[in-house]
Amino acid sequence: MKCIKSTKDNKIKRLSDVEAEKFVKTNQWKYVPKNEFKAQFSMPSDEELRKKYPANVEGSPEFNEANKVSRNDHVMKFKRKGVKI
Repeated sequence: MKCIKSTKDNKIKRLSDVEAEKFVKTNQWKYVPKNEFKAQFSMPSDEELRKKYPANVEGSPEFNEANKVSRNDHVMKFKRKGVKI
């Protein structure tokens, strides 16, 4: 099995040796390491997630602030209704 990558749109495929060789001979595909193929299916690290979605990662300052605001809103609704918390 070989991994190949399109030189046009960066698609990565995993094919048998014979099939991959046919694609590479067209000069529109090139061989790439297997870890590059696997990377397209792997989960991002916590650090990558924090950078991409800072308010959605538990423990981040943005997440904590959003929770604090949400809790305060929830408590205020009950207080307005006369419920003791």
